[in-house]
Amino acid sequence: MTETLSCLHLSPGFGVYMEEDEVLFSVRESNLDSGLRGMPVGTCETSYVDPLKGVHYVGYPVEDLVNLEEEDVVFLLLNKELPTPKQSEKFRAELALRGETLPTGALRVLESLTPGSGHPMDWLAIGIMALGTAEQTGDPKSDSMNLIARMPELMARVFLLRGGKKEQLRPRKPELGLVENFVHMLGIDGEEAERMCRVLRFFFILHMDHGGGNLSTFTGKAVASGRASVYASMASAMNALSGPLHGRANQAVLEFIQRIGTSDRDEIESFVNAEIDSRRPIYGFGHGVLRAEDPRARLLIGLGDEICPDDELYKIVKVLREITPDILKERLPKIRNPYPNVDLGSGMLLHSVGFRKPDYYTTFFGWARVAGICAQILDERNSREGRGTPIYRPKYIPKNQPFRRLD
Repeated sequence: MTETLSCLHLSPGFGVYMEEDEVLFSVRESNLDSGLRGMPVGTCETSYVDPLKGVHYVGYPVEDLVNLEEEDVVFLLLNKELPTPKQSEKFRAELALRGETLPTGALRVLESLTPGSGHPMDWLAIGIMALGTAEQTGDPKSDSMNLIARMPELMARVFLLRGGKKEQLRPRKPELGLVENFVHMLGIDGEEAERMCRVLRFFFILHMDHGGGNLSTFTGKAVASGRASVYASMASAMNALSGPLHGRANQAVLEFIQRIGTSDRDEIESFVNAEIDSRRPIYGFGHGVLRAEDPRARLLIGLGDEICPDDELYKIVKVLREITPDILKERLPKIRNPYPNVDLGSGMLLHSVGFRKPDYYTTFFGWARVAGICAQILDERNSREGRGTPIYRPKYIPKNQPFRRLD
C-alpha cells in the first residue's frame, strides 16, 4: 500500500517552495498506526527543528533570542519579524492593557475548585476554558492577545488557589511584563524575584514553539480547524500537553534526578546502568527529531552555572550530561539520539529558584506554548488567501472489519 503526496523542497533556512504533483512522501503500511510520526501534513511559519542545530523561531536559532524580553519573542511569532523599539513598547503596552482585567465569571470557576484537587494542568485547562466562557470577542487575533495577556494572572491563581493560599495573591501589575507580573502576584520580591524572573524568562522563551507537529500544537490546531474558539482550542492543547509522554517530561526528569540523590560520578553511572537493566526510561535524554544535544539543554545547563552552581541537583545534571550519552550508545546501540534534551535542565532550574513541587512544572511549559500555538492557529486561519486551512480530516484505513449482516 503506497500513496504519494506533492513534493516540498527545503531551501536554505528551511523556507519552502512546492512543485505540483511531485512525490513528497510515500505512505507505506508500516506508516499506519505510527502516530503520524514523520509524515508531512502541513507547513509551519513560526518555527522549525533542525535535527542537528535545534529549534529556530522564524529562522532565528533560539539561542539568539533567549536573552530578549519575552514579549519581543511573542511579537516575532505573531508577526514574523522582531519588533523595533517603538513596536516593542506599543506591543507591551497593548498586552498590559488587555491584562488589566480578568472576567469575574472565570474567577468564580477557579475559586469553586477544591484546593489540592486534580493535577495543576487540569486547573490550567479549566481556567482557559473559563476565560473563554466568560468573555470572548469571536475575533481569533483579539482573543489570542487577550489570552496571552491574561496568562500570568491565570498561572498565579492556579498556583495559589490550588495550593489553598488565596490570601497570598497580590493585585495584578500587568505593566511589569508577562513573567514579572506572575512573580509579583505570587508575592516574591527582591533578589529571589530577580533570580526567579531570570529563570522563568529563559524557560518561557525556550519553550514558546517547537514546529507544527508536536502533540499539543497539532491538537490545538486540529480543534481550531473546526472553527472552535481560541480558548477551546488552547484548552485542548493543554490537555494534550498534560500527558506523561509529552509535557510532563520535565516533572519526570526532576523526580528521576532526585531519585539519584548524589553527584558522585561512579554512583550515577551505576544508577543509569541499573535503570537500563530494569528497562526503565532514562529521563532527559533523546528526542523525536533531534540527532544531537538539544541546544536548549546546553543553554539551560549553562544558566545553572549562573543561578545555582553549588546546587546538588545541578551537579547531578552536569554529571548525567557528561556520562549518559556514552552509556546509552554502548548499552543501546540502536538508539537514534542518546543526547540531552531540554527537560534535563529545566526542572532542576525551576526547583533551584523556589518551585519545589514538580507537578506544577508542566504549567510553565503550557504557559510558554500558548504564544506559539496562538500564532500557528492565526497563521492557519489566514492561509489560502484568507480562506483558512480546511478542517483536519486524515484518512484511516479500515482494519479487522469483515463485512457482516444480521441474520
